[in-house]
Amino acid sequence: MKTVRFLAALAAASAFATVAFAAEPVKTVESAKGKVLAGENGKTLYTFKNDKAGESNCNGDCAKAWPPFMADSKAKAEGAYSIITRKDGMKQWAKDGMPLYFFSKDAKSGDVAGDGFKGVWNAARP
Repeated sequence: MKTVRFLAALAAASAFATVAFAAEPVKTVESAKGKVLAGENGKTLYTFKNDKAGESNCNGDCAKAWPPFMADSKAKAEGAYSIITRKDGMKQWAKDGMPLYFFSKDAKSGDVAGDGFKGVWNAARP
């Protein structure tokens, strides 16, 4: 009987670990402009109209103002979320092929100061 309970607990833990591992790299938060995508830190993610699917064109000073949403070496692409390789060889998250960025002037969860910036930056939407 103890073996059955142990195996049931092990199966439940395994299922939970699989669900946790397969979680999307972003979450949805409320902003003054409605629901937006955010990183684990709660800060809004953005897309850049000068990017191409699978390619980031925000480097150097641009990347200082718009830090890329970096993917660690253990990250796995899933669903609408993919991982692209930047020109510097680092890995960055993308949604529907479009690289994702933060805006350096957003201070807290739900801030959307970069939405519409210079007509080329848009808050990423769920």
